[in-house]
Amino acid sequence: MPQMAPLSWLNLFIFFITVFLIFNSLNYFFYNKPSLSHDKTSIKKMKSSWKW
Repeated sequence: MPQMAPLSWLNLFIFFITVFLIFNSLNYFFYNKPSLSHDKTSIKKMKSSWKW
């Protein structure tokens, strides 16, 4: 339906790209990584013998 088309496809594209970039940047900068500074000594290596 051409009457339902937005006035400018470029404006719509720029809008969705900016929303996408803002969403990704907020997720990147507000994600709290768990601190591993006190857990460095408690790392356990698990050995497993594979039997095929």
